[in-house]
Amino acid sequence: MSSSRSPLTLVEKLATAHAVGLSPGQCVRAGDFVTIRPKHVMTHDNTGAVMPKFKQIVGGGGAGASDKIHDPHQPVFAIDHDIQNTSPENLGKYAKIEAFAREQGVDFYPAGTGISHQVMVEQGYVTPGAMVVGSDSHSNLYGALCALGTPVVRTDAASIWATGVTWWQCPPIARVTLKGKLRPGVVGKDIIVALCGVFNHDEVLNHAVEFASAPGAAADEGVGCLSMDQRMSIANMTTEWGALAGLFPFDEPLRDYLLARAAYFAAGRRPGTRREGSRGSYTRADVESWWSRRDAMSADAGAAYAVELELDLGSVVPHVSGPNDVKTMASLPAIEAKKVKIQKAWLMSCVNARYEDLAEAARIVKGKKVAPGVEFYLAAASADIQAKAALDGHWQTLLDAGAIELPPGCGTCIGLGRGLIKAGEVGISATNRNFEGRMGDRNGLVYLGSPSVVAMSAVNGYISSPTPYEDKPVAGRVVRKAAASNAGASGGVIDGFPATLRGRLWFLDRDNLNTDGIYAGKHTYNDNLTTEQMAAVIFENYDPGLRANLRAGDVIVSGLNFGTGSSREQAATALKHAGIPCVIAASFSETYKRNAFNNGFVCFECPTLVEHLRASKRDGTAKSHLVGDVEIDYRTGTLKTDGREFSFPALSPVAQELVVAGGAEEVVKRRLAAMTRG
Repeated sequence: MSSSRSPLTLVEKLATAHAVGLSPGQCVRAGDFVTIRPKHVMTHDNTGAVMPKFKQIVGGGGAGASDKIHDPHQPVFAIDHDIQNTSPENLGKYAKIEAFAREQGVDFYPAGTGISHQVMVEQGYVTPGAMVVGSDSHSNLYGALCALGTPVVRTDAASIWATGVTWWQCPPIARVTLKGKLRPGVVGKDIIVALCGVFNHDEVLNHAVEFASAPGAAADEGVGCLSMDQRMSIANMTTEWGALAGLFPFDEPLRDYLLARAAYFAAGRRPGTRREGSRGSYTRADVESWWSRRDAMSADAGAAYAVELELDLGSVVPHVSGPNDVKTMASLPAIEAKKVKIQKAWLMSCVNARYEDLAEAARIVKGKKVAPGVEFYLAAASADIQAKAALDGHWQTLLDAGAIELPPGCGTCIGLGRGLIKAGEVGISATNRNFEGRMGDRNGLVYLGSPSVVAMSAVNGYISSPTPYEDKPVAGRVVRKAAASNAGASGGVIDGFPATLRGRLWFLDRDNLNTDGIYAGKHTYNDNLTTEQMAAVIFENYDPGLRANLRAGDVIVSGLNFGTGSSREQAATALKHAGIPCVIAASFSETYKRNAFNNGFVCFECPTLVEHLRASKRDGTAKSHLVGDVEIDYRTGTLKTDGREFSFPALSPVAQELVVAGGAEEVVKRRLAAMTRG
């Protein structure tokens, strides 16, 4: 951390504003570990799993520790993922969450209100300059409102409930300059799909991304030509791009959006599901006050960025990702020429299914019918959005065309409820993820596209566009990239941490091995699974036969960006329950690492090992390879396998402390006990 006032990025300014315990004049810089106090922390169906963590933490705080949430204004509970599940068990879980919210005085939004991220924005919890976190990987969406929105994990959520704060490392920061204007028919989803496809070599992995217009751009160019719905789509899917946050500036379109929401609140037009006395609304005076202080919510001239990218919006034509991979993209003209036949289409999720998306889809299907053999599933991002679309006739137009209505929530996007992909089927989705097995059978193929592409494809029966485009490359380039730092933590191990480790080494040769591949989404909200049952289903969407061959003590090594995707902690804890002592990768999703160490599970990076294994791999078809024995020495930061020695960065004392303690819950218990004694 720095006390000198050299130029700050927007992320550094917002992190400084929400950091706890800084000295006067001290600023948070990229790389700093800080204690943060977010304005709000959102949990959804996973509130049911956070509650026992919270009770364990406060129950271990010693005599005098309170069983009350530290600041009931901070949490927001919004049920959205498994809402089609009306089993007594699931309804009972929801009832317990609601009762806990009432007991603690926390704002609660029941099933049917909408997807949690949309609810957080619609109901006023996300405001410019705020830091708002959520126990869900798509909390990046909040950056559309010039807020520092970023995911935390379940253990963090419980810690925030207990103490109001958690730890956070300010990530490296990227600036993405958007130039020019969008072509007609091109939307925010097309932009973020293009960014994921053009910059697909970890350029922004574990970075916070700040979007900006080119210097001297007209008001309707660059960021200025993007609607708020489009900004939410882009910010949301910076997650799939590998980023920890995606922030837009506080400009006139955002001010106008906030004023419209303030008028909505003032008119009392709030859904019946809104809690009485909610902390989410704001007034016109609030908006005007924020606008007068917008310089405090923008990057300083001359601020330093780890990487700077540039995208010409005028070069973007609609693209499609997949199948079953977000970062593999093809231009719509190229894939349309192949006439890829589909059996499923989905217009839903927190990345799309807002009002603009529904209105455009309705315009496309008006007077038409969904093609024979195609099932077109429809779910609005919130009940408010659905009501507005219904009032304007768009919802009925979609139903008249043959769309199948689902309640406003996540559902099919995470592989829950109706409309799942079956083996051998092909689908086109407006969701943010198409990982193998995520939306149903792992032998189905799912592509991602914009709402207009989904609607037109549903009508035509093959992936297609309502507007013809010529096939041309996207104009994106890396403007500047700072040299990587070789600085690492000092060597050695603390008391209680194992000095060495020996076991068998398995190589899973896959970049971007996502949490759905490690621990399938369909198990995420089954809180009744035992640790043995959790261990039994690891890797079933990646390599179903691997689990039977794994032994306790085996070590896993994989490629770049291991653990990308959902923030579900079971992708780390299930491996721990299976007796796997650590995971090694070329690089990790930062959220996965956070989950791992917060649960006392070791992971570290060793890209040279991965390079060696790829160069020497003998079987090019198997997804998992038994390399042989491995010896890991944490004291020296070296490992030996396959007749070679490799170096890796020594684990920091903070990481080791979490492992020795058994996870962050125990660390927070000790903090609470110390506070009680004090």
